[in-house]
Amino acid sequence: MSEPATVDTPLKKLVGDKTAKALATHLDLHTAGDLVYHFPRRYDERGEHTDIRSLDVGEQVTVLAQVQRTAVRPMRQRRGNLLEVTVGDGSGGVLTLTFFGNQAWRERELRPGRWGLFAGKVTEFRGKRQLNGPEYVLLGEGGDGEAAVSDEIEEFAGALIPVYPAAAAVPTWVIARCVRVVLDTFTPPDDPLPGTVRASRKLVGLGTALTEIHRPSSKEELRRARRRLKWDEAFAVQLTLVQRKHRAADWPARPRPARSGGLLDAFDARLPYELTAGQRDVGVEIAADLAAPHPMHRLLQGEVGSGKTVVALRAMLQVVDAGGQAALLAPTEVLAAQHYRGMLDLLGPLGRAGELGSAEHATRVELVTGSLGAAARRRALGEVASGAAGIVLGTHALLYEGVDFADLGLVVVDEQHRFGVEQRDALRSKADQPPHVLVMTATPIPRTVAMTVYGDLEVSTLSQLPRGRSPIASHVVPAAEKPAYLDRAWRRLREEVTAGHQAYVVCPRIGEGPASEEEPPPVDDNGRRPPLAVTEVAPLLAEGPLHGLRIGVLHGRLPADEKDAVMRSFAAGDLDVLVATTVIEVGVDVPNATVMIVLDADRFGVSQLHQLRGRVGRGAAAGLCLLVSEAAEGSSARERLDAVASTSDGFKLAELDLEQRREGDVLGATQSGHRSHLRLLSLKRDTELIRDARAEAITLVEDDPELTRNPALAASVAALVDEDRAEYLEKG
Repeated sequence: MSEPATVDTPLKKLVGDKTAKALATHLDLHTAGDLVYHFPRRYDERGEHTDIRSLDVGEQVTVLAQVQRTAVRPMRQRRGNLLEVTVGDGSGGVLTLTFFGNQAWRERELRPGRWGLFAGKVTEFRGKRQLNGPEYVLLGEGGDGEAAVSDEIEEFAGALIPVYPAAAAVPTWVIARCVRVVLDTFTPPDDPLPGTVRASRKLVGLGTALTEIHRPSSKEELRRARRRLKWDEAFAVQLTLVQRKHRAADWPARPRPARSGGLLDAFDARLPYELTAGQRDVGVEIAADLAAPHPMHRLLQGEVGSGKTVVALRAMLQVVDAGGQAALLAPTEVLAAQHYRGMLDLLGPLGRAGELGSAEHATRVELVTGSLGAAARRRALGEVASGAAGIVLGTHALLYEGVDFADLGLVVVDEQHRFGVEQRDALRSKADQPPHVLVMTATPIPRTVAMTVYGDLEVSTLSQLPRGRSPIASHVVPAAEKPAYLDRAWRRLREEVTAGHQAYVVCPRIGEGPASEEEPPPVDDNGRRPPLAVTEVAPLLAEGPLHGLRIGVLHGRLPADEKDAVMRSFAAGDLDVLVATTVIEVGVDVPNATVMIVLDADRFGVSQLHQLRGRVGRGAAAGLCLLVSEAAEGSSARERLDAVASTSDGFKLAELDLEQRREGDVLGATQSGHRSHLRLLSLKRDTELIRDARAEAITLVEDDPELTRNPALAASVAALVDEDRAEYLEKG
């Protein structure tokens, strides 16, 4: 009898060196535990069809289908025959399998009536979908009653056939065979979930769940297995977040209470408009947090133009009134410089301490960026180090050695998703005690994401737009189907300029030179043409449909002083049109800009498009956003654009964006650079389960903060939320 396998048993001891090497090389699976937690992607059922018609060209697929007919014909270009096998799914969808060379044995094997799993890359030839030289395994009885006896099909004895995330070198049936070998001797770990939680939530045991998810005895048992394993994932994340929040409540922080008659009161008195009810309510929440002896960790989310910057500035002034400093970290120099100018305008004499005409008790506002000259940098750093600069604005340059604060009391992070964990943590470490932290985002966050990714932060939402903001109309311009519509778009832009307004033209790519973070690669996996580029489009527009207009160019590869000069010219009205990349996506505020044309709009994400169009309609005149695309009607890309055009509700679009994205991206796997260990949990479909897991996590952590009485559970959490991911949550 073979030795029992545990989660730590190397796969080479169980499936042989060659197979183990393939699993490690192509799927990063090394131990029995890795394989047992490599769950099926889906389950096929004999007699039910895989929807072949829904397959995308270029996709690597595994389909369950039935052989319909075979044909052999001589090849034209070389000697030998070509075997064509037509397989169908029972719904009218068909695939052609092509095999080159003389393979009479394969023709005998692939007889009409046989069912099989066929794996390969979908291609198209003369309008027909096909798989060239696919891997396959035949299932069950042959067409004439001959039983298939291959080892590879033993694991498909049940009604539900698991289909695994696979690789060309390791097809799904090889994985299934390896799983069967491992499960035959596998001893599952002791169930780490407390019995009270298992009982109250009606969850099956871990061993049962791991067996049933691979070899389900029924659909109901499969459902129960998946629910238990999803629970483990949700519970691990929520325990990590609740522990993080619990520990933070014990950290000391210097209280920064509001002071009557200080800078904040003077600022409120000089504001040229009335705060919205939402701004006032959120301001009260933040003021109370800042006055507490523990650090604030608050996420402020609000639509583009909802007034988050004013809320943040009021919080910064409260900290300055209490004798501290506040720093705002912006993702780009363009945005940092714009915040600087905007805050100086709002503060007026209150932000010009030491200058002629400054207000009594005024503070200084300093901008620290990488492009500052040596003399200006020395002066700015001196103001920061002495504490004379109460408000400090900058990019990641604030993180460098040599930028020292006298008393950093508040860190405001603008557009949180643009920063890495390490950058935020480095700024936070510049204070003697943990500073208060306010994270801002203009990308509305669905409830499950807020609960799962930002679960250790208090969340405030600004849903009202300030009075005077104008509506934005959005339309899709189908350039391939109706070229005349694109011509009309350029005429519409000229009309706005003639009326005294300004416009943006946004491209996905900068142009020649190395790729940057703000642009996609030149050619995608399906070989489409390169996305349109700023440096190529701008001269074409200047010579063509926008001839005679004053056109400027803005992208991330320009020197910082040139970027700032272009932005200043546009803001001053010296340019009619700004041709730019997504460098304008956040924070750029030119009220006179009323129209935006986004070229190759299908190359952008939903939230990105929503952010971009928020750059227009910021003044009294209505805004117009035209989404130009060659995506075909009915395609997923076109449907996504139609959805963006149909609503300006950022929260609806955030839910759509969540549906479009991979779960691992949402959960932070890409930030850590490691494979996500959250394989089953869906933020889209498992809202209720995540909410229940959070409630149980709160109860458990209140009773056992460090899980010292639940060591098996602590180990399980550590395994599911690995070290890098825990650090992501811990610092986030």
